[in-house]
Amino acid sequence: MESFVPLSNPQIRHLRGLAHSLKPVVMVGQHGLRDSVLEEINIALDFHELVKIKVSAGDRDERDKIIQQITNSTRAELIQRIGNMAVLFRRNPKKPKVVLP
Repeated sequence: MESFVPLSNPQIRHLRGLAHSLKPVVMVGQHGLRDSVLEEINIALDFHELVKIKVSAGDRDERDKIIQQITNSTRAELIQRIGNMAVLFRRNPKKPKVVLP
């Protein structure tokens, strides 16, 4: 298990720029956060490192809770959240794809 190194502000800005053109790879619907959805998010993070997730559940507080659960479960870092979209990043130590400044 690698040690977690927080991202710097320039790295976060860089990741936001990269995420701008991404389409959501996983969508959390009205049924909430299920194990199968978490598994999909983990697979997407392993493969892409930087993913956009659409959370179409409840009000803002409920979406915040779901996003918090996702980041806790996947050990990913929340890069950006706008409305019902969240951008997550988790470095793949075996096959890094995203080049950070």
